Amino acid sequence: MNNKSIKLQAFMSHAGVASRRACEKLIEDKKVVVNDRLAHIGQRVDGTQDVIVVNGKTIKTQERFRYFLVNKPIGYVSTTSDELNRRTVSQLIPRDIKERLYPVGRLDVESEGLLLLTNDGDLAQKLTHPSHKVKKTYHVVVKGTPTFKALNHLRNGVKLKDGFTKKANVDVLLKEEGKTSLEITISEGRNRQIRRMLERVGYDTVQLIRIAMGPLDLEMIKEGNFVELDDKQIAELKKIV
Repeated sequence: MNNKSIKLQAFMSHAGVASRRACEKLIEDKKVVVNDRLAHIGQRVDGTQDVIVVNGKTIKTQERFRYFLVNKPIGYVSTTSDELNRRTVSQLIPRDIKERLYPVGRLDVESEGLLLLTNDGDLAQKLTHPSHKVKKTYHVVVKGTPTFKALNHLRNGVKLKDGFTKKANVDVLLKEEGKTSLEITISEGRNRQIRRMLERVGYDTVQLIRIAMGPLDLEMIKEGNFVELDDKQIAELKKIV
């Protein structure tokens, strides 16, 4: 076997095409050609010799990975394009950034806070894969005052349609008339997980802000702005996976 070879979906991911999972879908959908032949999952390629074409465009090895933190405002979707023409998180990055960046995980349109965008598909997959248990912390405001029983339920795992959640760290930050502020840390990334957990124990979410993911913290940026990670910050991020 050529010691320069790499699995096709990994090569595509490293080249900044998309996440590895999305690259596999492109291969399955017969949108990838290697040396004028349709590609298949698990195929190995040599980026120095093979010609890889995705959706009619020849791709090359990604020369430079870039990592940006954005503070996603409410009303933005965590995708690079949207069928409904809603604002996307990629629009928070200046247009002179030419690399194709993809969000790592998602925040729903009604949520705000910390989001990582990168063209490093391999790292993106590791950060979102449940096996790596990357911690994500949220500040959440709910209607009413959660009971001791409800808080313990959240801490010990909640039964959702897609199974029980793992244990969560839950702290009460502030009780006000008609609402309560909580800090919740989880190591999963299911769709709308925090909102669903709270709804399951009987409380509606008023506000949800992601304030941290692993070593990354919202204090590093300001609302609507972005910051590019430096080498030290990138190294710290890679250490957790």
